[in-house]
Amino acid sequence: MRKYLTELIGTFFLVFTICAAVVSGSVLAPLAIGGVLAAMIFAGGHISGAHYNPAVTVAVWVRGRLATRELLPYMAAQVIGAIAGAATARVVAGAPSEAFSASGSKLGSALVAELAVTFALAFVVLNVATSKSHPNNSFYGIAIGFTVLAGAVAVGGVSGGVFNPAVAVGVSAAGLISWSMLWVYLVANFVAGALAGAVFRVLNPGDVEAPAPVESQPAEATGTA
Repeated sequence: MRKYLTELIGTFFLVFTICAAVVSGSVLAPLAIGGVLAAMIFAGGHISGAHYNPAVTVAVWVRGRLATRELLPYMAAQVIGAIAGAATARVVAGAPSEAFSASGSKLGSALVAELAVTFALAFVVLNVATSKSHPNNSFYGIAIGFTVLAGAVAVGGVSGGVFNPAVAVGVSAAGLISWSMLWVYLVANFVAGALAGAVFRVLNPGDVEAPAPVESQPAEATGTA
């Protein structure tokens, strides 16, 4: 239960920050989002691994550092946290003026952008937070937060800069993104997470083990957006 509550709290503050920063019109929104993610990863990494993202959870599972029975509870906690964060942001910052949406060729561009950046995010997480080459490192949260920051700046205007299925549900509930876009994020983000896990296994054959119960493994920070 400690792991799931940590995932809920971390995702709550991630989505709360996203919604409040975007609705307020802050030009520093990407920095705030990357910063709060890094902070929450450092705060919760030792308890749950600090995924805060179902796509990252899938990547960690494919990589072999999360038991199958933990997969859905992690995702459920993340989605609940995202919805709660979105609801709180609506109370604090109000409703957005309009919801982001894309159609036609722009919809394809959004899907590709989400696929690429989510892959980068999950790939960075696996390499800096679960690799045996970086035991007990002190930079994992910064590396992951800056990946989200870079992605938000690079493609935020193209795709909405979600990179996270739980965030997609939260920002849709908050009115920041049209519900018609949800399938784009679910498909692109989950495919990217699974692909990142598979690529990690190929590139690090000596660093992969069979999945084992989380309780039998030391917690490692494996967070994201």
